[in-house]
Amino acid sequence: MIKSLKISNIAIVREVSLDLEGGFTVLTGETGAGKSILVDALGLLLGARASAEAVRTGEERALVEAAAEVASAEAVLDRHGLPADGEEVVVRREVLANGKGRATVNGSLVSLNVLRDLAPRVALIHGQHEPQGLLNPATHLSRLDVYARFEADLVTLGETFGAWNETVAALESLRRDRREAERRREMLEFQAREIEKAGLVAGEEGDLRREKIVQANVGRLAALAEESYALLFEEEDAVLARLGQVQKRLLELAAIDPALASAVEGLPAVRAQLDDLALALRDYRDGLAVSPGRVDEIESRLSIVERLKKKYGASVEEVVAFGRQCRDELAALGSPEEQERVLDERRAKLAAEFLAVARRVSEVRRRAASGLEKKVQGELRQLAMEKTQFKVRFDPESAAEAEADPSRWTALGLETAEFVISANPGEDLRPLARIASGGELSRVMLALMSAANLEGLGVTLVFDEADAGIGGGVAEVVGRKLKAMAARHQVLCVTHLPQIASLADHHFVVEKRVQGGRTVAEVKRLTEAQRVEEIARMLGGETVTQRARDHAREMLNQGLQN
Repeated sequence: MIKSLKISNIAIVREVSLDLEGGFTVLTGETGAGKSILVDALGLLLGARASAEAVRTGEERALVEAAAEVASAEAVLDRHGLPADGEEVVVRREVLANGKGRATVNGSLVSLNVLRDLAPRVALIHGQHEPQGLLNPATHLSRLDVYARFEADLVTLGETFGAWNETVAALESLRRDRREAERRREMLEFQAREIEKAGLVAGEEGDLRREKIVQANVGRLAALAEESYALLFEEEDAVLARLGQVQKRLLELAAIDPALASAVEGLPAVRAQLDDLALALRDYRDGLAVSPGRVDEIESRLSIVERLKKKYGASVEEVVAFGRQCRDELAALGSPEEQERVLDERRAKLAAEFLAVARRVSEVRRRAASGLEKKVQGELRQLAMEKTQFKVRFDPESAAEAEADPSRWTALGLETAEFVISANPGEDLRPLARIASGGELSRVMLALMSAANLEGLGVTLVFDEADAGIGGGVAEVVGRKLKAMAARHQVLCVTHLPQIASLADHHFVVEKRVQGGRTVAEVKRLTEAQRVEEIARMLGGETVTQRARDHAREMLNQGLQN
């Protein structure tokens, strides 16, 4: 329900601020006063395209803003990542004089697509040739489903179709990309085997490079080790022999002067370390040997390591890790034949589940369509369209035709539906959008909504001169039906007929006047006394007589009693 509406600088409207209530609200006024401008402004909030021509002459920008209570607002807002504050939604649309503009919902910038997604939960505008709502055949099936009232099956149908569709896409992708997958599998197998065949070991590269240096310098290393060992142990003046002499003399010194005792204490440890070093040098010298061909073996092995590093990683460890990844991916890929078999079985299973629910939904729809046709034709008889035929046309005519053709399956089932009518005997049934008479169209739309509660769940219903082409007793019937709808939903109606205006719970009048050389449209809420004058004007024209006032007062009293 729309709680407030503010409009600035649109066409001849300079500034209008309306506080709206539930129930049945009418807007009246002279022809050309600007009543439909208010409806057009509301259309901007619902995502209609805007142009620079909408901006009042001489102004930089036009603005429309509405605060509304929207059922399940949080779910819609969350889908678009918008802030929510309970069920209240504030929508704002700004149009600049250069044709550009912006829109916000609860203070956050949004695209027109977001406004259009939110629109059906805020308001539905019905006009003589409004290309939305019931005039859009794409909405007819879902509106029939609202009448049929089998929401649980529709949810299951949509979920099953979604799963089936995803599986079909995956299966087609697998078959389409099977050659590429096979090439990928062959490449992974080759890479894994190449790395595994090399048998790389962590730290191996460093060991090889060290061994290469040793093999290239065996003679020099042996000579150095030999010389070092001789200097430490074998020569007459070897370090260890002379160190023994030093130790003997220090012991004699310490015996005379105990102050040197601490210096002597460390000599045994030094001698032991030098003994170990001499033995290590001897063993190292004895272990050195030239291995014919070993350098070539090392070079060959290092060449393998370098080649694998260039292809698979910066180090031996990375190359080995890459090989493990190849094996893991191969295991994950599995057999393409097995994957195809699993997907095909899932596709067949989901198709069977979908068809089971879709057949049940189709049966319910066709029974519901028959009931809806009878109810709508009954409503049309009350609206002076006794000869009108109303039908729900399904495509295909039989759901069985679509069962064997999965390309026709949708999340809504096996068929589409469109409302068609023949307003006169002998004429073919035609889509609603092709009805020529605005009056006939208004009554058909009203009959549909009245018969099937198709207006939605708590949205605001806006009728822009839905009474066009009717009058007299039919106008009163239309007014009563609008008032009946207003018991469940907020209804706003632009009307020229006093029979409809007199039934309203709230009455606004749109007037235009010249101010400062500029035409300005204003909207004001009428008191009971002012309503009498306005309805008398609608009854009698420019000159309001006492008789017209009495008649208007009587109509208002009758409206209050209904």
